[in-house]
Amino acid sequence: MEERTYGMIKPGAIKAGCTGEIISRIEKDGFSIVAMKKLHMTKELAELFYEVHRQRPFFGELVESISAGPVVALVLEKDGAIVAWRELMGATNPAQAAEGTLRKLYGTSIGENAVHGSDAPDTARTEIELIFPELG
Repeated sequence: MEERTYGMIKPGAIKAGCTGEIISRIEKDGFSIVAMKKLHMTKELAELFYEVHRQRPFFGELVESISAGPVVALVLEKDGAIVAWRELMGATNPAQAAEGTLRKLYGTSIGENAVHGSDAPDTARTEIELIFPELG
């Protein structure tokens, strides 16, 4: 069943010049890119984006890292997109990510792990609506 998910190329991967390679992998893996834009998240937008983690000790670090530079926001579509995108991304910690995954190839640490992806249908809807309100 066709499904949409939210994906994001994080500031560290963009700064390292990996954007094109990551987008190429996304397309080669059979995803349709429904929407894409480059933006610089403000601290306020980053706090809204990571609201679910507000009470966690790493919340401040998440907000700082995602607002440190531009991101490429993506709406991806494919059968089973949420699970497929998470598999392509790999484990949160690049050191533990499977060979060939985006985080293994382009991530440098847990905090600088190259890409983000929604973890569930509700999260995907919320993240897409926040970043791409025009799709609502």
